[in-house]
Amino acid sequence: MPTRLFRTLAMGLVIGVGMAAPSAEAQGAPVFNGIAHVAIRVSDLTASRDFYKKLGFDEAFALSRDGVVYESFFKINDRQFVEMYPVTARDTQIGFLHLCFEGADLNAIHDDYVRRGLTPNKVRTAGAGNLLFTMEGPEKQNIEYTHYMPASMHSKDVGKDLGRDRIGDKMVAVSLAMQDREAARIFYAKQLRFPVDRRNPIVFDLPGSSGEQVEIVSSDLEHKARVTLHASDLRRAEKHLREEKIPFTAGKNMLTVTDPDGNLLLVRAR
Repeated sequence: MPTRLFRTLAMGLVIGVGMAAPSAEAQGAPVFNGIAHVAIRVSDLTASRDFYKKLGFDEAFALSRDGVVYESFFKINDRQFVEMYPVTARDTQIGFLHLCFEGADLNAIHDDYVRRGLTPNKVRTAGAGNLLFTMEGPEKQNIEYTHYMPASMHSKDVGKDLGRDRIGDKMVAVSLAMQDREAARIFYAKQLRFPVDRRNPIVFDLPGSSGEQVEIVSSDLEHKARVTLHASDLRRAEKHLREEKIPFTAGKNMLTVTDPDGNLLLVRAR
């Protein structure tokens, strides 16, 4: 485990002792199918696309305007993606943009939030054809919620563009950098009703049975994304990285890869 991650987890254990939350089912919270995507803004879209292709991931599709790509979708598996947005004259901040959850019943999640005083935007159809609503989270981080529709680009790509040599096959956790971690932890535990992981109070399980998680970390991560991927064969992933001459750090049961903009991919075997 990288030293910074170890320190972050240790600090979370110290400040979070005693905080617990019942399961989502016990609270009556609508369940999620899992993490749908993480979105990042990249400084050079061509370089980022080439890098993720070298990691073994395929670009499933892209959205363009006037012949210029403004959103690229790289596939982890049939239900999980990394979305890449290029910098523009107006949007110059590179790194993490938002995390998106897949709801089992999107309208049920939306209506549950409204009943409890939260202010999600209306459910609408997004550019790729799926249902979507958004909401402002702690420290103005955007949170997205989606439901895959049969005619969407995502659904039409099921079973396709699954790179045989991709270094990870499932997104199991995403880190959220916060200046006020305690306030963020309370928001996810009390407002969103994400169950607190019993082993680590800065980690939250998604409501439901996906086993996927979000982690509240310090602002030292700044604007960088940090995503944890599962690898069914870590040795094979390491061999692939060596063959592609991609630098990485090896730890106990985990590999750490840094993309061209400093975003971190933690690849581990469970």
